[in-house]
Amino acid sequence: MILSVFDSTHMRKLILATLVVMSWTVAALFAQIAAPPARPPAPPSYNCEPVNPNATPEARALIKTLCAVSGNGILSGQHNFPNQRSQDSDKVNGLTGKDPAIWGSDFGFTGDEDKDSILHRDLMIAEAKKQAAAGSIIYLCWHMLRPTEDEPGTPGASWRGSVQARLTDEQWTELITSDTPLHKRWEKYMDTAAEFLKQLQDAHIPVLWRPMHENNGTFFWWGGRTGPAGTAQLYREVYSRMVNVHHLDNLIWVWNQNGPAPPAEFAGFFPGQKFFDVASYDNYSGLTDRYYYEIMALADGKPVALGEVGAPPSAEILKAQPRWAFFMVWAGMVNDGIKPIYADSHTLNRGDPTPKN
Repeated sequence: MILSVFDSTHMRKLILATLVVMSWTVAALFAQIAAPPARPPAPPSYNCEPVNPNATPEARALIKTLCAVSGNGILSGQHNFPNQRSQDSDKVNGLTGKDPAIWGSDFGFTGDEDKDSILHRDLMIAEAKKQAAAGSIIYLCWHMLRPTEDEPGTPGASWRGSVQARLTDEQWTELITSDTPLHKRWEKYMDTAAEFLKQLQDAHIPVLWRPMHENNGTFFWWGGRTGPAGTAQLYREVYSRMVNVHHLDNLIWVWNQNGPAPPAEFAGFFPGQKFFDVASYDNYSGLTDRYYYEIMALADGKPVALGEVGAPPSAEILKAQPRWAFFMVWAGMVNDGIKPIYADSHTLNRGDPTPKN
């Protein structure tokens, strides 16, 4: 078919217009590839204020100390069994000539004169006051019995038979449901601890409070339950009772996980940013970088810490993981291996000047 002059001219214009449009499209595609994606705005920096808006001046000062230490040093810490008061901290001093910056203990769960006895909680609190007067930071946790049992437990038997036993799914549902018999029993347990914590508040002593520790682990009755009605919900219940019912405003809330753990497991037990001041994890088998970065991501700028360790982190570990604010060596595990970290200039022991925030 032979095109007329008009048809051929029209065809050339059409082809030229198509080529122009195609060139614009290609140019736009190249521009999109070359230009970096728009970055979301940076989140606001953490202001080092406790999650409890009514926190005492002492609690506010403590969280600011942790913020200032983070990345600039690490506070040494030592746990002591409740019925042994300061036995392990004293051993640290005997080996190193230095005192831990943090004195830790537990509310216990047994009777008699067992190391975990509850019968002398008043003496444990008296030791906390003594340590605070000497310049120690106070750190408390609780290996509590299941709320299905009454205190005190039996030395030996109650560890496996209660602290590390499980609740049935039906019992758990009852536990986290207000006004049920089991929930009320649990409230009485919380009220018992609150009475002692109130003594420290009245003495103007802030407390690093680590309730329901290692809460991703299935080896404690409170742990290992994921989902909105799981362990994270019970942790929030602890917060609500202590803060909103007992008005314990001297507590710095330490949320705690356990390692080793599968990648991203910690996130399944996350209670939300409004319920913790410090994110921490415990590890007795190796402080690999993965856990450090997972805890850092969940903390989102808040201080991070090593809640329990069998041995202090090495100087090499701290170079790779510099933002740990403190470590806590567990009771009964003090030996000559602690000497290097206590002598390290990076470590802040009791009486050492701390950075200013």
